Amino acid sequence: MQKFMGWVDARFPATKVWNEHIAEYYAPKNFNFWYFFGSLAMLVLVNQLLTGIWLTMHYNPSAEGAFASVEYIMRDVPYGWLLRYMHSTGASAFFLVIYLHMFRAMLYGSYRKPRELVWLFGMVIFVLLMAEAFMGYLLPWGNMSYWGAQVIINLFLAVPYFGEDLVQWIRGDYLISGATLTRFFALHVVALPIALLLMVFLHIVALHAVGSNNPDGVEIKKNKDENGIPKDGIPFHPYYTVKDILGVAGFLFLFCMVIFFFPEGGGYFLEPPNFTPADNLKTPEHIAPVWYFTPFYSVLRAVPDMALGVVAMGLSIVVLFLMPWLDRSPVKSIRYKGWIYKTGLFLFVVSFVILGYLGMKPPSDLFTLIARICTVYYFFYFLLFLPFYHLFDKTKPVPERVTH
Repeated sequence: MQKFMGWVDARFPATKVWNEHIAEYYAPKNFNFWYFFGSLAMLVLVNQLLTGIWLTMHYNPSAEGAFASVEYIMRDVPYGWLLRYMHSTGASAFFLVIYLHMFRAMLYGSYRKPRELVWLFGMVIFVLLMAEAFMGYLLPWGNMSYWGAQVIINLFLAVPYFGEDLVQWIRGDYLISGATLTRFFALHVVALPIALLLMVFLHIVALHAVGSNNPDGVEIKKNKDENGIPKDGIPFHPYYTVKDILGVAGFLFLFCMVIFFFPEGGGYFLEPPNFTPADNLKTPEHIAPVWYFTPFYSVLRAVPDMALGVVAMGLSIVVLFLMPWLDRSPVKSIRYKGWIYKTGLFLFVVSFVILGYLGMKPPSDLFTLIARICTVYYFFYFLLFLPFYHLFDKTKPVPERVTH
C-alpha cells in the first residue's frame, strides 16, 4: 500500500490533499450539535445525485410520457418507489438541513470576517438549490407541478420592457409545454448539478483556508504551539469524522422513518394534485409552492403590487448576501451578545416560520395582514436591526481561548 500511494503521490497529491483537508485539518475542539448540518448537507447532496442518476434511467422527459414514466418508476421498476421517495423526500431534507446550517451561522457569526467568502459561496449554493428544486418540481408533470411552474414563470412578467420575451424564452413556447419540460430537465440533471458541485468545492476550500468558526467565535489560529498547531484545535479525522457518523446515524433514522411511513409528508412533500397528470384546463383549488419556498412566496403575496412584490421577494434573498457587512457588532457569537440581539433573532425566526406557514395557506385578509407584519420585520431585522443593535446591546467579554 505504501508503494502504491508513493506511486500515486508522485503523479497526484492524494496524501497531501487528505492531510490538508481532513487528517491534519485542525478544527476547534468545542463543536456542538449545530455543527452536524454541514456534513449532513454533503450526505443529502450525494443522495440527490445518486438517486437522480437512477431515476433518469427510467424517466421520459416529454409532455406525453413524463407522468406515465413516473408511474412506471413507482409501480414497475424494482425499488423504483424507494428511489423516487428518497429523491423527493431528499429535496425537503436538503432544504431543512441547509436552513439549519444557515441558522447556525447566524447564531455564532460564521459569516463575519474573515469568512465573508465562505458565506457568499454558501449563499450562491442556496440560490442554485432553489433553482434546482424549481426545475425538478416540474419534471413529474403533475397538475400542481404544471400550475406551480406557471405561477413562478409568470413572475418574470414583472420585468420592465423584457418581461414577456423573457417568459417566452424561459418556457421555450407560448405556454408551458414539452419544450419547457425538456429544457428544465436538461438544467436539472446537467447544468445546475455541475454548478452546485463547483460551488460546494469553492465553499469547502474557502472554509479550510480561513478555518472553521466555533460557538465562542474565537479564532483558534491566533493561539498556536511551537509546532504551529492551534492549541484549541483537534484533527478533523478521526475526531469529527466519528462525531459526524453519529449525526449521520440519527439523521438516517429520521429520514428513513419519513420515507417508509410518511413519504408524502402530509401533502407538504408531495401534494395531492401532483398525483394527477398536468391539465392546462383544470386549475388546482389552491396553488402554492413546496414548503421550502413559501417564506419568500409569502413576501411576494404580502405586497399588493405584483411588480413590487417580485422586487421584495428578490430583495429578501439579496439581503442574506449582505449579512457580513450589515452585522457590525464587536462580538461574533450569540453567547456573548446581549438580550437585545437574542430577542431580535428569536423574533426573526418566528416571523420566518410564520411566513413559511402562511405561504402554504389560501390568502385571506387576516393572513395577508400577518404576512405584511412579518415581512416588515424580516427587512427591519436586516436593514435596521443588524447594523445598529450593537449601539444599545450590552456584550460579555469574549475569552481568548475556546470554552467547553
